[in-house]
Amino acid sequence: MSKIKIALGALFGAVAGFAAGILAAPKSGAETRADIKAKADSIKADVTKKAHVVAKEASEVVETVKEKAVDFKDKAEHVAKDVEKKAIDLKERTEHAVAAGKKDFYKKR
Repeated sequence: MSKIKIALGALFGAVAGFAAGILAAPKSGAETRADIKAKADSIKADVTKKAHVVAKEASEVVETVKEKAVDFKDKAEHVAKDVEKKAIDLKERTEHAVAAGKKDFYKKR
């Protein structure tokens, strides 16, 4: 089970337990509403704080991925240039070998 599911389950359980406790307590409606509002404000503040932390971490991950993508692109371009140079060199060597072979072939005739 993922950590997110466990955290959401714990949060839901805490909210449900709190709500059940509030509703079962022998308080007036105004007191109950004030308690619910205070707890809701507290939960909202916690969730907002955690959302900012998650957003910051996500932003850092995005930046890391961007940096790695740029590094990978640079390495891929470097490898492609090396392969291209080697292909050109091989082509030139092959052309010289074929030319030398033709020269020797016609020389022997």
